[in-house]
Parts: sequence; structure tokens; C-alpha cells
Amino acid sequence: MRKALHRLVAAGLLAGVVAAAAAAEAGPGQAPTVQVPARGSVEIAFSPWNDPEAALISAIGEARESILVQAYVFTSKPIARALIAAHQRGLRVEVLLDAEMNRPSSLSVLPQLMEAGIPVAVETRYNIAHNKVIILDPASASHGAVVTGSYNFTRSARVANAENLLILRGNPALVRIYTDNWQRHRAEAQRLRSLDDLPPRRGKTDGRESDRGTPG
Repeated sequence: MRKALHRLVAAGLLAGVVAAAAAAEAGPGQAPTVQVPARGSVEIAFSPWNDPEAALISAIGEARESILVQAYVFTSKPIARALIAAHQRGLRVEVLLDAEMNRPSSLSVLPQLMEAGIPVAVETRYNIAHNKVIILDPASASHGAVVTGSYNFTRSARVANAENLLILRGNPALVRIYTDNWQRHRAEAQRLRSLDDLPPRRGKTDGRESDRGTPG
């Protein structure tokens, strides 16, 4: 009876993973959501009451193999230092950034990441590359994790904004879905060999995040 139950649970988990993978590959209008079984643990931090930055830096410090980053605005020097330290201890660290919000003339840590030898690519296809995601050890079934939420990697997000951060551990199917999505974005992004590779700024008429005047 117990073996049969274990087989049933395993089959259910496998079916969930297969369905999620198929949904992730679907285009707009084909799959409204991606679903995976609920598993593992959830660590939560709200700013300004908690310290999401400290939780994030601690999670980066626990990574053993690789770290994949997607950021909209990235100005936090402590988080950048944590990623550089991980890179220096031999982990594979790769970063995707929104091209418009991470210019050398801004407070972005883009130059420091590149100077440290961390591969950085910028996203230009979308109006805004608004993801705030860090995937820790995606190839590991035992200690892979996903960090996400509203939290931008900025000082303002820590001390001045109302934000949330989730660290999701113990769910390999979830990690795989986020990793596949990161890879899809990376395939579309432009790798920077130097700061001179940054694409030209968009004109003001291109827009960034405005629905004004758009029928709802």
C-alpha cells in the first residue's frame, strides 16, 4: 500500500512537471499560467520592516554552483559585492539587466560587475525587462532556490519603499521553470563585451511603462 502511494505521488509530481514545462513553452494566448506542485519552504521579507537585502545576500552566500540574475534596476553595492564574491570563489554568475535602467551615467552597478569579469547581457526586446529574480544553483535538486518578488536590487527598495521578497527553496520543478524562462530571456539579450556595446537609448516617443490613453 505504501509503495503504491509513493508511486502515485511520484506520478502526480511528474505529471505536474511535464504540464508546467509544456505551458512554459506555449506562446501568448496558449497557456494563461504555469503550474507546479507546491513543495519546499518559503522565506519572506517585507521592507521597510524586515531586511530583504540581508536575506538575499545570505542566500547568495549559501549558493554552491551557480547564480542567474534578472534585474530591472540594480544599484545595490552590497548585493553586487555578494555576487562578485561568489564569482571569485568559483561559482558561475550571470546577470541580465534592463538596458535602459542600467546606464553607466546612472548609479547602476553594471560597470563593477563587468570589471569583476561577470558576464552581463542587456534586454532590449521588451518595453521594460521588469523581472527581479535570482536563481540559485539551478542544476541542484537538493539546494536550488528561486528569489523573486517586487524587490528591486536598490537601496531605496530596502530603506524607503514598500516591497516584498520571497526565497523559495526545495522545489526543483519551480527552479527549472524559472531557469528555462531565464534561458529564454538570455537567448534574446545582448551580451556586453564592454560598456561601448550598450545599445542607443530609446527615444521619448518609445515609451516605458504607461497605459495612459490606452482603452482598457
